[in-house]
Amino acid sequence: MKKIKQYEKWFYGIAIVILLGLFYSSSMTYKQQTSVPFLERYLQNKPFEHSLSQIGFNYGGKYQSVANDGYFKFIEFFIRKGAHFSIYLVLGVFLALALITYFKRNYFLMIVIPWMTTTGLAAFDEFHQGLTGGRTPLVEDVILDSAGAFTGIVILVICLYLFSIRNKKYDSQIARTS
Repeated sequence: MKKIKQYEKWFYGIAIVILLGLFYSSSMTYKQQTSVPFLERYLQNKPFEHSLSQIGFNYGGKYQSVANDGYFKFIEFFIRKGAHFSIYLVLGVFLALALITYFKRNYFLMIVIPWMTTTGLAAFDEFHQGLTGGRTPLVEDVILDSAGAFTGIVILVICLYLFSIRNKKYDSQIARTS
């Protein structure tokens, strides 16, 4: 924990940079940030189109499929949702790292506090996105963001727990040899 404490300001800083990037991103209209032209240029052969055309599901009150959206928008949908999950996973990890020294090995609080904070930030981000033209705030996106944060925080806490067990074994071996 002492090693983590010395980097606490960096963890807060990285979390703030991520939040600023999210704020900037949610200020952009869909038209400003669409990746469809890029996908059309680099995926001209439409790889896996047949397999992807077999997939369809409801998300945000809309049925998502290649038939409904077209190949490129369907691919973009997965990229955008993967970005939601991944960005909030990383944000959750850095918030947890920044706050971890306050919890004194209380693993429940190490998970819950950063997770609820990140979920609140995700809800605020969706609200902000709703103020932007051409964007739709979705509860499903908040759930996806929250799941990403939870996943990252739980993985971090498991790793920290395993490292603390390893360090205790190492310390006890050193004590026996001394």
